[in-house]
Amino acid sequence: MESQRTFLFIGLLLVSYLLFQEWNSAYNQPKIDTSATTQVTTPTSNPVSEDVPASSQGDVPVAPTKAIRSTISVITDVFEVKIDTKGGDIVEAKLLQHAETHGSEEPYLLLGEFENKQYIAQSGLIGLNGPDASRDGRPVYQSAQTAYTLNGEELRVPLTFVDNKGVSYTKTYVFKAGQYDVGLEYNIDNTTADPIQVQLYTQVKRTVQSKGSMVDQTYLGAAYGTSEEPYEKYSFDDMSEANLNKSTQGGYIAFIQHYFVSAWVPNQTVNSTIYTLLRNGQGIIGVKNEPINIAAHSTSSMNATYYMGPKDSDALEAIQEDLDLTVDYGWLFFISQPLFVLLKLIYGVVGNWGIAIIAITILVKSALYPLTKAQYTSMAKMRMLQPKMQALKERYGDDRQKFGQATMELYRKEKVNPMGGCLPLLLQMPIFLALFYVFLESTELRHAEFMLWLTDLSAKDPYYVLPILFGASMFLTQKLQPMTVTDPMQQKMMTYMPLVFTFFFIIFPFPSGLVLYWLVSNLITIAQMLFIYRGMEKKGLKVR
Repeated sequence: MESQRTFLFIGLLLVSYLLFQEWNSAYNQPKIDTSATTQVTTPTSNPVSEDVPASSQGDVPVAPTKAIRSTISVITDVFEVKIDTKGGDIVEAKLLQHAETHGSEEPYLLLGEFENKQYIAQSGLIGLNGPDASRDGRPVYQSAQTAYTLNGEELRVPLTFVDNKGVSYTKTYVFKAGQYDVGLEYNIDNTTADPIQVQLYTQVKRTVQSKGSMVDQTYLGAAYGTSEEPYEKYSFDDMSEANLNKSTQGGYIAFIQHYFVSAWVPNQTVNSTIYTLLRNGQGIIGVKNEPINIAAHSTSSMNATYYMGPKDSDALEAIQEDLDLTVDYGWLFFISQPLFVLLKLIYGVVGNWGIAIIAITILVKSALYPLTKAQYTSMAKMRMLQPKMQALKERYGDDRQKFGQATMELYRKEKVNPMGGCLPLLLQMPIFLALFYVFLESTELRHAEFMLWLTDLSAKDPYYVLPILFGASMFLTQKLQPMTVTDPMQQKMMTYMPLVFTFFFIIFPFPSGLVLYWLVSNLITIAQMLFIYRGMEKKGLKVR
């Protein structure tokens, strides 16, 4: 059928369009301006901070003890962190095992607070007696040291604060060797003769990112999980339309971006409320625990976990069962996840991500060989029917009804399925797209070297060698498949398709790892095509 190649062409364009849409929404990573100097100032007496969410039982002013605000430095094997003693917030985090740019010695800056932009992790106690609900501002904690360094398996950074009633609050961050999750512990010692009520909140605040051009814009936004909704995105646009207010037991909140994520995970045994705020160009997503009452002359404690690091599925799932969904493989996650596991297993054997990509391409194409064989066998049979199809056209002329009936009869007689070439291709598309998600979301491929000039599989080919070879492989594929369409416009479209795709891969900076996959896939397809056609020719069928 003449439209056979047109269907295939439309299918390829559809896949390419979907790939571009996904790349367009997730590939370009937003940069935080590191040229500005961090400014820390102590404000005068103000109303309750806009950063602090509303308490479940309302706010009662609490006058905090005056103290000098400072910044505490924490260094571990994976972090360089700064903690502001005002509120005890994490205001800066550098990931020591991830470079800012390829080849750079500067560690990747995940969290930061600057003149025009900020991305910070906050936590505190609100409620009837919570110190963060004070109308004189958030508490300023005291620390025994201004700098801490991890020496061993665990590092505890305690911050203390005593309000004017004598209630003692100890906020402790717990860092562990080799881990990107940080424990948060609150210990409250109520030395007074009256009961108190406090409520733990944890949140992430980030400057709203404006959308750029179609090519430059990127998805950057919040996400959350509840006991009923394992993973939901909540973008800045969503925040501008309505504040989120979800009750759940456990759950999590996060800000996700390309390759990295930061997330608060509350105690999974307590009831919580997930909320969002959008104020003064700042987007906030957070979670509030239910209020707790602390009797007179008694103590109590609360805890949460904060993750700030790469999208490591295993590490995220170990913290909270649904948190690994922030490694967003899209709607094909059920295919992408096992493919990524397979990719990691292969990498563990070969020790090179480029070779691992080639190996998984070979395995996938081999597994799909029965579909590929069905596809090209059907296409070959359709080509052999072209003379008979042309005869039917000449016989029935413009009588489309009789021509259609005669065509279907010919298909039945020759035992040819007109969709036999398209259906196998359509069945393979989800796997191609799933692999695209894997290459796009896998932090392991960021700055991963292959060989020669390919020093970063997450970046475009600097010399465009792979896109050009990809176009040449498409051209060779066309030469091995004689064109059967007769419409001049369709012929031109098919002829220029390799050039269009080459231009497409050059103009838009797809990761070189993805282009490598497409190139190897094409080369394997060519080899399979030659093998299939040779087998048919041995049976006396002229297919080329």
